[in-house]
This record gives sequence, C-alpha cells and structure tokens, in this order.
Amino acid sequence: MPDLQKAPGRFGKLAWLWLSALVLLLDQVSKHWFESALTLYQRIEVIPGYFSWTLAYNSGAAFSFLADHSGWQRWLFALIAIGVSAVLVVWLKRLKPGETWTAIALALVLGGALGNLYDRMVLGHVVDFILVHWQNRWYFPAFNLADSAITVGAVMLALDMFKGNKSGESV
Repeated sequence: MPDLQKAPGRFGKLAWLWLSALVLLLDQVSKHWFESALTLYQRIEVIPGYFSWTLAYNSGAAFSFLADHSGWQRWLFALIAIGVSAVLVVWLKRLKPGETWTAIALALVLGGALGNLYDRMVLGHVVDFILVHWQNRWYFPAFNLADSAITVGAVMLALDMFKGNKSGESV
C-alpha cells in the first residue's frame, strides 16, 4: 500500500486532483443515469420512510436558496464556484507533504464544486436525486454526489482545524 504521507511526485499535492476528477465523473454519471431513469419528482423508496431516489432540479444554491429568482443567480453561483475552485487548487498546490488529510478534503470539495458547476453552466440547474426523509413528516432537501463530496470535504477541513498542530512544529 502506498505511503499517503509522502508528496506524490513532482506535482506535490496536486496529484490529488485525480480524486477531484473521480468525484466529478461519478457525480455526472449518476446524474445522467437518474435523469434517464426517473421523471421529474418521481420517487422510488429505497428504505421506506427514510430514504428515496427522486429527480429534482435546483436552479438556486444550497437548500434551493434564490431558486425562485429570474436566472441571474445561475451566473452568480457559477462565478463563486469558479473562484472557490481556483482558491482550492492554489491551496492544494501549497500543501506540505504531511498534509494528506487536507489534500483529500480539498480534492473532495473541488470535485463536488466542479460537478455542480458543470450542471449549472450546461443545464441551467443542478440535478439532485438523493432524498432523505422521516416518514411523511420531514424531508431533507434533495441532493447529489457532488453535494455529498463537498459536505464530507468541509467536515474533514473543520475536523482538521480542531486537530491543530500536534507535531510540535511552529505555525
């Protein structure tokens, strides 16, 4: 098994961009599959009362924020995603060899951001298909694999902040 603590070659932590590409690929394949398999808002219960597949379109941001506006939000969110993606690539490039956890987190967030950016730019909306709910009383907004990767990466970054500098090196 490879040593994940070493810098992966001359590209440093940018080599983790393969993970971003994998997230992007899996996200787009899953979205296309659900778009071809389901009609809009059709629901297939996987775990009755708790988990379903559905097809929904989100022209806004998280939790459909600003989705009911005239369309300008599409370009605003695309611009934000491009800016954040550029910052993530620079941050990834500047990581030290021992910062593998952070590299994985950044790669996940980047892959998710690019997946949703593609939808927003090409389709005009983000395709969502995962629905978590409790009976017929509570529904979490539908989401997708890109959203999941962004969330996992963000949680990893937050945990990394709390971990602090355990090695004794100066900051």
